[in-house]
Amino acid sequence: MAGSDPVIQGTSAPDTVKILIAGGFGVGKTTMVGAVSEIVPLRTEEPLTSAGLGVDDLNGIPEKHATTVALDFGRITLSQELVLYLFGTPGQQRFWFMWNDLAIGALGAVVLVDVRRPESSFAAIDFFERRDIPFVVGVNGFHGEHPYAADEIRDALALPEHTHVLLCDARDRESCRDVLIALIDQLIATSAQSNGSGRPSGRV
Repeated sequence: MAGSDPVIQGTSAPDTVKILIAGGFGVGKTTMVGAVSEIVPLRTEEPLTSAGLGVDDLNGIPEKHATTVALDFGRITLSQELVLYLFGTPGQQRFWFMWNDLAIGALGAVVLVDVRRPESSFAAIDFFERRDIPFVVGVNGFHGEHPYAADEIRDALALPEHTHVLLCDARDRESCRDVLIALIDQLIATSAQSNGSGRPSGRV
């Protein structure tokens, strides 16, 4: 078209990919979304009250004083061509009914594991395996501590060899970004095998 700006004319919108940040209660999902998001994250945290006594298991996480009751939302631009929308899931069992809705349109997930309580993320791993949603495991070392190697965590969680297990710190932006990049690399490899394309297919 005559008079069109050639720069604008030659640009295209980036692919937007929906990613879930999942895991058990108190594993660091809200922390990860907040650490890596380039926008002020949407949070739905509420203080823990006496109503949760006997329901919310605080064993091993006595410092936890608030919990996500709906979702966390953040965004990170990995490149000019790719933007990730991050949806953090609630961790308590009584809110698991929301996971099915949050999973709609998601191309992949990060399952966060608390190195002190790996069993708390068994349900999340089972959720994505049953729905054939690709995921990687991020082992969140609280206080920067990683007493176990990735292969030891893999064995403890009975994960197959092809599942990526990465040591990370949910408070550190670069560490979280590395986990997300590992997931995107996995999605690209899977997409290339299935349709000959080199990019994840699908939009939020």
